[in-house]
Amino acid sequence: MADKKGAPASQKALTKAEGEEIVQKFQQLRNEQRSLMAKITELEQDLNEHKIVIETLQDVSPDRKCFRMVGGVLVERTVTEVLPALINNKEQLTKVIDSLNVKLVSKGKEVNEYRAKHNIKVRGQDDIKESQQTDTTTGTQGVLVSNKS
Repeated sequence: MADKKGAPASQKALTKAEGEEIVQKFQQLRNEQRSLMAKITELEQDLNEHKIVIETLQDVSPDRKCFRMVGGVLVERTVTEVLPALINNKEQLTKVIDSLNVKLVSKGKEVNEYRAKHNIKVRGQDDIKESQQTDTTTGTQGVLVSNKS
């Protein structure tokens, strides 16, 4: 009888190695999620730069000289040659960002499922939620700066 009662308790209790393995896997998932977010941010910055350059080049003469970085080498071209390539790059960046956003959402779901499955609680997460609730009730205490010179 002692074996029957003892067996379920030993199955529920995790060994130290298993616990560390679960935490390590969770950290790996979160790091993958962070790296996806960093890549998305980098590509969004590139996309914004492309938009600015495209807007600028649309206002200038099509025969005007411009320079483009190709493989680390500055190449002289005309606006007519560069503008279609920039527009194509912008479209490709948009597609890549969209696909990475889909991957980020699925990775977030995977992290949340793993957290729920293994009952993982992140330290400080409850403290942050409580401080956000108190911040919204107390209002903002910012600094007002005049634009007058």
